[in-house]
Amino acid sequence: MHIGDVEVVKVLEWQGEIAPARTIVPSPPELWQDNAHWLAPDHWNPETGGYRGTVQTWVLRSEGRVVLVDTGVGNDRHRPQIPLFDHLATNFLDRLAAAGVRPEDVDVVVNTHIHYDHVGWNTLRRNGEWVPAFPNATYLIPRADQVYFDPRNAHRRPSPRTEHERLRREGSLLVYADSIAPVLGKAVLWEGNHRIDRNLTLEPAPGHTPGSSVVRLASGGDRAVFVGDLLHSPVQVLEPRHSSCFCEDERQAAVTRRRVLERAADRHELVVPAHFGGPGAVEVRRDGSRFAIHRWAGDAQKSRSSASKAPSTADPSA
Repeated sequence: MHIGDVEVVKVLEWQGEIAPARTIVPSPPELWQDNAHWLAPDHWNPETGGYRGTVQTWVLRSEGRVVLVDTGVGNDRHRPQIPLFDHLATNFLDRLAAAGVRPEDVDVVVNTHIHYDHVGWNTLRRNGEWVPAFPNATYLIPRADQVYFDPRNAHRRPSPRTEHERLRREGSLLVYADSIAPVLGKAVLWEGNHRIDRNLTLEPAPGHTPGSSVVRLASGGDRAVFVGDLLHSPVQVLEPRHSSCFCEDERQAAVTRRRVLERAADRHELVVPAHFGGPGAVEVRRDGSRFAIHRWAGDAQKSRSSASKAPSTADPSA
């Protein structure tokens, strides 16, 4: 799809059922059951109660440059904290090539935050070492996350209280070693706001991680916001107070989520999360003090501007 002068392409790495939906987004069962008619099959499996999601990279062509937003899980990674993605092997680079992007073509890599499923293809394993996968790219990494996940600062973080937290902590050390440390020589550790070009800016959106961020796209009269893991499921559009189980600070994440959704609704920004299945992007509207899904976007045959002319509806199945 095109958003103003920016071409946007979704490149899928993986899709499927991950875990019970109410484990991924702790929330009342009726929130899922009452919306089953449109959550299934892309976002929820009513038969198993399983959360369905994707791991994908958004390719932006802006001002003659190629920008990648998040880089997925990556191949050959030791990920004992999440066996589903342990030593994953996909043809992601072939899919990227099918979208017209070779590794050497990439100018900018954006990691919205440092979690294993957003930084994996930062690197490739070559001759037993992890090296940058995109040799000509500048990697944009939030400084707050780099500091938080740097193993040298592990003593500053609270001690794990549960086995789940312990596994996450150990897993984050592996992620930093194979996907962050090898690209720091090519990285810009940004803070505050960071402008990528005239169309794209990075802004802090803390809560999911300390440095969690969003990419804002503004071109002509069109707007979009790439929100990373502020949203794992569309049910969080309907009920923003429910944070995912992966959030470092659930309360802060909920505050940030509502703020981003308010702006998206008021300014007609297309909301583009990291893990939504189906079209992968959504237009939201206010519904009193809440939010409603206005329509899904992402049809490659329609421009962003033509999609915005569709009749208004609060029914996501429309």
